[in-house]
Amino acid sequence: MLRIGTVNHRVWLKDEPSIGHRYAAKLPFDENLPPRAHAARRLWRALNGRAAGPAFHELSKQRRDRLRQVARALDARHAGSSYRVIALALLGKKSVPKQAWKTHDSRSLIIRLVHDGFSLMRGGYCRLLRSGRRNK
Repeated sequence: MLRIGTVNHRVWLKDEPSIGHRYAAKLPFDENLPPRAHAARRLWRALNGRAAGPAFHELSKQRRDRLRQVARALDARHAGSSYRVIALALLGKKSVPKQAWKTHDSRSLIIRLVHDGFSLMRGGYCRLLRSGRRNK
């Protein structure tokens, strides 16, 4: 961890860092190149006393709200809660029917939230670094 000002930068070096040496960033040319290159540029700017500049991309309010629901649903499922209990907590009593739960839209929504949470947990969180487009 490299702390510059108030910002922590995660840097991996083969050897211990030493003053006066030059360093290079090694970036693989894969689907994550744009966010990695942006992060490398922000680190370079910080090392040279410049402002970091704009973030790579911002998540929309709708996307942030959905990710918040995904995280809550995943945590509840890990704690052993049923889909119905999760739905009651996230959506409220008015959105969860007493009958016909098995075929209700709320149930499908909660199942998707939990599945998306497991997907993020298994490494899909890297998709959040990519700007807006959905990558498989």
